[in-house]
Amino acid sequence: MRSDVQTFVAYGPLPTWDADEEEIDRRFRQLEAISAPVTPDEAQALAACFGPDDCYGVAWSLLHLIETSPGPVPPVTPPGTDAGEWHHVLWNRWGNHALTDEDLTR
Repeated sequence: MRSDVQTFVAYGPLPTWDADEEEIDRRFRQLEAISAPVTPDEAQALAACFGPDDCYGVAWSLLHLIETSPGPVPPVTPPGTDAGEWHHVLWNRWGNHALTDEDLTR
Protein backbone atom coordinates (compact mmCIF):
# COMPACT_ATOMS: atom_id res chain seq x y z
CA MET A 1 0.00 0.00 0.00
CA ARG A 2 1.36 3.40 -0.95
CA SER A 3 2.45 5.78 1.78
CA ASP A 4 -0.12 8.46 0.86
CA VAL A 5 -2.91 5.92 1.33
CA GLN A 6 -1.40 4.69 4.61
CA THR A 7 -1.25 8.26 5.89
CA PHE A 8 -4.87 8.95 5.00
CA VAL A 9 -6.06 5.68 6.56
CA ALA A 10 -4.00 6.26 9.72
CA TYR A 11 -6.07 9.36 10.49
CA GLY A 12 -9.24 7.24 10.57
CA PRO A 13 -12.74 8.24 9.53
CA LEU A 14 -13.44 11.62 7.99
CA PRO A 15 -14.50 14.30 10.45
CA THR A 16 -18.08 15.48 10.72
CA TRP A 17 -19.53 18.75 9.49
CA ASP A 18 -18.89 20.36 12.85
CA ALA A 19 -15.11 19.77 12.71
CA ASP A 20 -12.94 22.85 12.37
CA GLU A 21 -12.09 24.03 8.88
CA GLU A 22 -8.39 23.24 9.32
CA GLU A 23 -9.11 19.57 10.05
CA ILE A 24 -11.40 19.23 7.03
CA ASP A 25 -8.85 20.97 4.77
CA ARG A 26 -6.06 18.72 6.05
CA ARG A 27 -8.03 15.56 5.27
CA PHE A 28 -8.92 16.89 1.82
CA ARG A 29 -5.25 17.65 1.08
CA GLN A 30 -4.31 14.13 2.23
CA LEU A 31 -6.92 12.71 -0.11
CA GLU A 32 -5.76 14.85 -3.03
CA ALA A 33 -2.21 13.53 -2.53
CA ILE A 34 -3.37 10.01 -3.48
CA SER A 35 -3.07 9.44 -7.20
CA ALA A 36 -5.57 7.32 -9.08
CA PRO A 37 -6.09 4.54 -9.74
CA VAL A 38 -5.98 2.86 -6.36
CA THR A 39 -5.42 -0.87 -5.95
CA PRO A 40 -8.19 -3.14 -4.63
CA ASP A 41 -6.32 -3.36 -1.30
CA GLU A 42 -6.07 0.42 -1.10
CA ALA A 43 -9.76 0.73 -1.97
CA GLN A 44 -10.56 -1.69 0.87
CA ALA A 45 -8.58 0.41 3.34
CA LEU A 46 -10.01 3.71 2.08
CA ALA A 47 -13.58 2.39 2.30
CA ALA A 48 -13.14 2.21 6.07
CA CYS A 49 -12.49 5.97 6.23
CA PHE A 50 -16.00 7.29 5.68
CA GLY A 51 -17.42 9.32 8.52
CA PRO A 52 -21.04 9.82 9.54
CA ASP A 53 -21.75 12.57 6.98
CA ASP A 54 -20.34 13.87 3.70
CA CYS A 55 -17.76 16.15 5.37
CA TYR A 56 -18.58 19.07 3.06
CA GLY A 57 -18.11 16.90 -0.03
CA VAL A 58 -14.84 15.23 0.98
CA ALA A 59 -16.67 11.90 1.28
CA TRP A 60 -17.73 12.15 -2.37
CA SER A 61 -14.12 12.73 -3.39
CA LEU A 62 -13.15 9.67 -1.36
CA LEU A 63 -15.88 7.63 -3.03
CA HIS A 64 -14.72 8.65 -6.51
CA LEU A 65 -11.12 7.75 -5.67
CA ILE A 66 -12.18 4.31 -4.40
CA GLU A 67 -14.10 3.77 -7.62
CA THR A 68 -10.86 4.09 -9.64
CA SER A 69 -9.82 0.66 -8.41
CA PRO A 70 -9.98 -2.01 -11.12
CA GLY A 71 -12.27 -4.96 -10.64
CA PRO A 72 -14.72 -5.68 -7.90
CA VAL A 73 -13.85 -3.97 -4.68
CA PRO A 74 -15.32 -4.03 -1.19
CA PRO A 75 -17.69 -4.10 0.43
CA VAL A 76 -18.26 -7.69 -0.61
CA THR A 77 -20.95 -8.27 1.97
CA PRO A 78 -24.34 -6.61 1.88
CA PRO A 79 -24.62 -3.69 4.28
CA GLY A 80 -26.30 -4.60 7.54
CA THR A 81 -28.88 -2.57 9.38
CA ASP A 82 -26.13 -0.88 11.39
CA ALA A 83 -24.01 0.01 8.32
CA GLY A 84 -23.32 3.63 7.60
CA GLU A 85 -24.79 5.53 4.67
CA TRP A 86 -21.54 5.33 2.69
CA HIS A 87 -21.44 1.51 2.86
CA HIS A 88 -24.89 1.53 1.22
CA VAL A 89 -23.80 4.07 -1.40
CA LEU A 90 -20.74 2.00 -2.31
CA TRP A 91 -22.77 -1.20 -2.39
CA ASN A 92 -25.30 0.30 -4.80
CA ARG A 93 -22.80 2.14 -7.02
CA TRP A 94 -20.61 -0.92 -7.47
CA GLY A 95 -23.60 -2.99 -8.49
CA ASN A 96 -23.09 -5.44 -5.64
CA HIS A 97 -26.83 -5.45 -5.05
CA ALA A 98 -27.03 -7.73 -8.11
CA LEU A 99 -24.54 -10.29 -6.77
CA THR A 100 -25.77 -13.68 -5.68
CA ASP A 101 -24.70 -15.54 -2.53
CA GLU A 102 -22.49 -17.69 -4.77
CA ASP A 103 -20.71 -14.59 -6.10
CA LEU A 104 -19.99 -13.42 -2.56
CA THR A 105 -18.31 -16.71 -1.59
CA ARG A 106 -15.83 -16.77 -4.48
